[in-house]
Amino acid sequence: MGTPTVFPCDDFDPEADAQALKQAFKGFGCNEEAIIEIITKRSNAQRQEISEHFKTMYGKDLIKELKSELRGNLEDVIVALMLPPAEYYAKQLHKAISGIGTNEKAIIEILGIHKNDDIIAIREAYQHMYGNSLESDIKGDTSGSLKRLLVSLVNAHRDESGIIDHEAAYKDAQTLLRAGELFAGTDESTFNLIMCQRNREQLNKIFDEYQVLTGHDFETAIENEFSGTVKEVLLALVKCVRNEIEYLADRLHGSMDRIGTDDTTLIRIVVTRSEIDLGDIKEVFQNKYEKTLAEFIEDDTSGDYKNCLLSIVG
Repeated sequence: MGTPTVFPCDDFDPEADAQALKQAFKGFGCNEEAIIEIITKRSNAQRQEISEHFKTMYGKDLIKELKSELRGNLEDVIVALMLPPAEYYAKQLHKAISGIGTNEKAIIEILGIHKNDDIIAIREAYQHMYGNSLESDIKGDTSGSLKRLLVSLVNAHRDESGIIDHEAAYKDAQTLLRAGELFAGTDESTFNLIMCQRNREQLNKIFDEYQVLTGHDFETAIENEFSGTVKEVLLALVKCVRNEIEYLADRLHGSMDRIGTDDTTLIRIVVTRSEIDLGDIKEVFQNKYEKTLAEFIEDDTSGDYKNCLLSIVG
């Protein structure tokens, strides 16, 4: 189990919270501090309860009220915290697909870190919210081997047994070698099949066997055989399979290490991992980048937005 940074509130009173939020909206300009204090210190399940009580007590939708009171990145974090996870991920996927140019990195991050059941829940939320299937929207927005890879991941047929079969791993490594580096051209469907269906533990064994067979790591094979976006996406998927925590730490670092912040990625990872393993991600982040995640956020963001993120990160 991972180490969260946000926990359920012990003496939780959804009615009192709903009242306090209503109070925070009163007057000229709202009380952002009060909103941050309540919403970042409750679990997602508790936030759903506050929403229900708010609607019963005031006949208003809490998310709509928050949106009308807040602005910019702070609004984005608070709304992200308020949505049920599957709905939030569906929204993020829709944004990644329907924006100008497809954000493949966001799509692979969301599909790569989730188990089959979660992907199915996200798919259902997506269909419900947008009236289209996630698969058809991805197909409409991508092409070629990238399309096939993402569709395979959306189908959520990964083995999750955790069983390692050494002989099968050796055979798969040979198959991948034959599909790629041994021949002119690349049989991409073989890479897709193995990367999207084998369990994570088995894939790590396959990567080991591949290195024994070739004398170089599997990433080098991808670098040699693929180009452009497909290469980027496959490398991200391998990274995710090898070490999910490190992959997410790197994604967070990447959102802040250039001029201008990729706020969408920063918010998504901080919010969605806060009740799962953000504590572990923080630790890996600090070891790797010699500054804490909080210090990066301090340097890169400001105002109530910064305070809100820091409250979640702890």
